[in-house]
Amino acid sequence: MTIDDTPRETFRGGPRELLRLVASGAAVSRADLARLSGLSPSTVSQRVEALISQGLLEEAGAGKSRGGRRPRQLAVPTGGAVVGAIDLGAHHARIGTLDLSGRVVEARTRPVRIDDGPEAVLGALLAEVAGLAPAGALRGVGIGIPGPVQHATGRIVSPSRMPGWNGFDVAAFCTDRVDAPIIVDNDANLMALGAHRTAHSEMDHAVYIKAGTGIGSGVISDGRLHRGAQGSAGDISHCRVVADPAPLCSCGNAGCLEAVASGAALVTALREQGVPVADLTGVIRLIDDGDRHATALARQAGRAIGEILAVVVNFFNPQVVAIGGRLAECEPVLASMRATLYERCLPLATQTLLIERITTGQDVGITGAAHLVIDQVVAVD
Repeated sequence: MTIDDTPRETFRGGPRELLRLVASGAAVSRADLARLSGLSPSTVSQRVEALISQGLLEEAGAGKSRGGRRPRQLAVPTGGAVVGAIDLGAHHARIGTLDLSGRVVEARTRPVRIDDGPEAVLGALLAEVAGLAPAGALRGVGIGIPGPVQHATGRIVSPSRMPGWNGFDVAAFCTDRVDAPIIVDNDANLMALGAHRTAHSEMDHAVYIKAGTGIGSGVISDGRLHRGAQGSAGDISHCRVVADPAPLCSCGNAGCLEAVASGAALVTALREQGVPVADLTGVIRLIDDGDRHATALARQAGRAIGEILAVVVNFFNPQVVAIGGRLAECEPVLASMRATLYERCLPLATQTLLIERITTGQDVGITGAAHLVIDQVVAVD
């Protein structure tokens, strides 16, 4: 059972949620789990026994009596199972291990050269992640790719700015190197899943934008990650934005959102204006310093993102729109995006809409990657 085929009525209060309650310390007994989840004691007992049989929970002695038999305490085994996570970006990768409640055990950031090709990049990152896990403890690895991913196969399809990656079978390559399940998805989807589980788990409909070197988004529908028929749902990067003259996009079309409003686009535009800037970090520094050229471009980028999102909001009617990635650190981008959404959307669509910055930190991507694995590992009915 994966996140896409988990029935909504079992998604909350399911085995993964029971595991999270124990791991967080909110519950230490079956009675606690029944009270917090709203499930019947018999259902809780059945699911707890299944989790124990998988080695995901253990009984850790007797708790305090409340007038009857002392309850058996529950705990996540120390030194137990972990999942690995890789959130690959254009220039850096965030890697780590997380426990089966989705909490980070260990994480670190590594520089990468995407031009080195998939074998070199993924091979090195996978080896490091495997080295972080205790022997025999790795239950799976979730991997985020900064390009289109056919989720069912784990194969990359026509990515931008990733020479040598097109058609590469990430899942097969990694499975040959790690004796654990491998789940591959687009990095924006991982950010969406991580942000939703961490900050907005009570909301059923949400859109999360990742704005960095490139631009993408992930969609949560009915509380679940929505990928569409082939896994490309949420790909706003190549939606056309009105621009005259329209800059050429890496996909071959002109005027795409990524060609107008991404971090890479801002770097190019500033260089064309004679402003020396090396990368997106340099752009953000200029914006923070009040540089008028960089600030104007940031506002234009925010408006362009807002124009595309206005269509999404009117069509999908989410409860929250949240932006993450490096460009989310720029207040002019967020302010222009918010203003454009209010201007272009129907009043009913924005009546209770939250428009905010993702504040869950740099581990949001690996958290989402881990949850992809957790949803498959903890698959007890």
